[in-house]
Amino acid sequence: MPNILIKVPTGAFPEPQRERLLAAVSEAAIACERIGPDPRQRSLCWVLVEEVRAADWLCGGGNLHAQAIPCIVTVKVPAGVLDEPLRRDYVQALHQAIAQCVEPQDERLLMTSIQLEEVADGTWGANGSLWHLADFTRAAGYGHLLARG
Repeated sequence: MPNILIKVPTGAFPEPQRERLLAAVSEAAIACERIGPDPRQRSLCWVLVEEVRAADWLCGGGNLHAQAIPCIVTVKVPAGVLDEPLRRDYVQALHQAIAQCVEPQDERLLMTSIQLEEVADGTWGANGSLWHLADFTRAAGYGHLLARG
């Protein structure tokens, strides 16, 4: 049940690419977290793209937007869902999902900063209730956690 916020410079992903970006990141997250196939389970994966004015974004103290597309991704996930190998795969899959959505003729370097933030058990509220890992596991159908029983 991730909440994923993607910050990119305004115009870095025009409308068709932004739609592909939302879908590709969603699919990558669902696969990495092993969320179940039921549409109700998949609907727990929320992805938001936020555009930031390029003038408000510096890399190394300078505006590199002519040479690069910076992209900050913050993923909030319940603590206990991801182990080290899943975190590694998640970061790689998200970078690849974003890279496939850059316009083919855009020769700028894609620079991603991906942060996986685990939300402590019992501190995530959903629909007015505090949830625990067992609640998320039942709702999202985490395949790897359901198998543990």
